[in-house]
Amino acid sequence: MRLLVLGGTEFAGRAVVEAALGRGWEVTVLNRGRHPAPAGVRALRGDRTAPGGLAALAEGTWDVVVDTWSAAPRVVHESARLLRDRAGRYVYVSTRSVYSWPAPAGHDESAALVEGAEPDADSTDYARDKRGAEIAAVEAFGADRSVLVRAGLILGPYENIGRLPWWLGRIARGGPVLAPGPRELPLQYVDVRDMAEWILGAAERELSGPYNMTSPQGHATMGELLETCVRVTGTGAELRWTDPKVILDAGIEPWTQLPVWVPPGGDMHDFLHAGDVSRAVGTGLVCRPVSETVADTWGWLQGIGGTAPQRVDRPPVGLDPVVEAKVLGG
Repeated sequence: MRLLVLGGTEFAGRAVVEAALGRGWEVTVLNRGRHPAPAGVRALRGDRTAPGGLAALAEGTWDVVVDTWSAAPRVVHESARLLRDRAGRYVYVSTRSVYSWPAPAGHDESAALVEGAEPDADSTDYARDKRGAEIAAVEAFGADRSVLVRAGLILGPYENIGRLPWWLGRIARGGPVLAPGPRELPLQYVDVRDMAEWILGAAERELSGPYNMTSPQGHATMGELLETCVRVTGTGAELRWTDPKVILDAGIEPWTQLPVWVPPGGDMHDFLHAGDVSRAVGTGLVCRPVSETVADTWGWLQGIGGTAPQRVDRPPVGLDPVVEAKVLGG
């Protein structure tokens, strides 16, 4: 199989490239060259936001294109139109944020979508940008040759958002740790490598359409995630499980200040951690144990000096130690 990845050097794109190389695929990547491409790929240079930025793709044919773009939909619009007659399938890594808020617990791919998204628009907000890019991919390749990967929380090695790396770093410092309860809170996430393998399998089987892309609800819990962090870091940190009301009353923001966590029983938890992913599971999504995701992410962090890369277009996550100490001391 001949694969073109638009990007291919960070997080999701890199995982797709490495998985494809592992399958013996012929891989081409197009990016700005800010990060080195994995060995074994054909690396092309181009800035998709600049005039002439797709010139390196003027020639060539591919079986599948994978695109992870997260800003102005017009960038996907231009890429997909350029490639529609020279590629078999277009896989766009989107997000479950394209669903209208609040999507109820159990929402599947038929749930209502955000309104006002346009395929040739400049950047507006994350949800409409991603939805506009979905529309662009489908308009260019048709519903039968496009795959929309509506990812939720993505974890694993190479993470450049900072969620699991923040927890690992915090727990590695040791001492009492504010652990947001309840311990048995069910989570939904996908290891980036499992998503990558599903994407390649979808291309091989010529799948099409939208797919919610996270683990089934309850694949892991908040307790399992944080206790695994304690185990792999080996610091003996003390997890102090704290009632959600205490955390919220302290003004702590779920998801951002305490990454991954949102309190149970509300719209936010239903939206982020209670979606129906049976379509992805039924077409080959296999989710590895949380222990493997955490251990491999910790190993990767140690290998790069302990500090994870941070996307410049995403705000940093994590809780101020002063705030944490105040809540724990109260």
